[in-house]
Amino acid sequence: MPTDAPDVSPYDALLLVSFGGPEAPEDVVPFLENVTRGRGIPRERLEEVGEHYFLFGGKSPINDQNREFLAGLRTDLAAAGIDLPVYWGNRNWDPYLTDTLAQMAADGVTRAACFVTSAYSSYSSCRQYRENLFDAVDGLDGAPRLDKLRHYFNHPGFVEPVVDGVLAALADLPEEARAGAHLAFVTHSIPLSMNDASGPPEQGGGAYVTQHLDVAATVVARVAEETGVEHPHELVYCSRSGAPHIPWLEPDVNDHLTSLHEAGAPAVVMVPVGFVSDHMEVIYDLDTEALATAEELGLPARRSATAGTDPRFVAAVRDLLLERAAVERGQEVARASTGAIGPMWDACPVGCCANARADKPTLCGA
Repeated sequence: MPTDAPDVSPYDALLLVSFGGPEAPEDVVPFLENVTRGRGIPRERLEEVGEHYFLFGGKSPINDQNREFLAGLRTDLAAAGIDLPVYWGNRNWDPYLTDTLAQMAADGVTRAACFVTSAYSSYSSCRQYRENLFDAVDGLDGAPRLDKLRHYFNHPGFVEPVVDGVLAALADLPEEARAGAHLAFVTHSIPLSMNDASGPPEQGGGAYVTQHLDVAATVVARVAEETGVEHPHELVYCSRSGAPHIPWLEPDVNDHLTSLHEAGAPAVVMVPVGFVSDHMEVIYDLDTEALATAEELGLPARRSATAGTDPRFVAAVRDLLLERAAVERGQEVARASTGAIGPMWDACPVGCCANARADKPTLCGA
């Protein structure tokens, strides 16, 4: 273990903030009720969506993946000489953020850095978590101060595992189809209005799509460096869940696969760049549904790996923690990033990723 431990002050804890998921069949509908609360979605519709979970034993993989990530993160911090407790709280299932923050207060934590398992700007992937953090500490005696670590979609520790996943998936395609393979970068669809409101108002919105396109361009360029081939690519979407009359980001990944086949594409690699691990949107929407579509079409297809517990991604959390700690101590820092956008802000700007339903209080903003 290093003798000179890196300075993480003013932080005395790290909090992993995630979405949560059911861990048994009886959890599925209550979990979906938590996710959709306030939207008026009938229970029958939730039961239909729940069938996706029942295909996998009524359990989402996300909580186990977070447990593995936590173990890797604790090991990484300890190896770097950082003695810092790491907590975990979810938006929609146990361990709930409210319970975790209560435990942190009871443990005497005064200030914690928060790492959210969502890399991009939008209401559902950023501001809603900031609302959740406010709700978790509102009225809590001795609640710690919370700082959200910056967006990391363009951090090398996230991007490089994605690049390697694409390279491995390409190598697994039939040799005659490999060079002409298309890359379909896949993320969670959101309403057009949510994308339009994503990012700071003064930047005109659209940050969610812009950030994904920036990562996609970086990955394509890195793959070309390694293979000598610049693959055609497009950003596509999965997991649309809104009412039919509300426009969401398109094209759907299944429609895109059909279009590729009709255009004569020899193969495709689906790159789940919008997700940090293989949770339900990946194992159902891509591994089950989209790969079945590709098979029906006779289109050779592979799905590349998410960052998951790759040591580089785990180490990126440490890098972001040390970076923010130095900033809070008033020091100059070098911020790692790839692509054209550059390092993101520490505190979300006023009005960033607005809540279309109500103006709720948040933490971690300017």
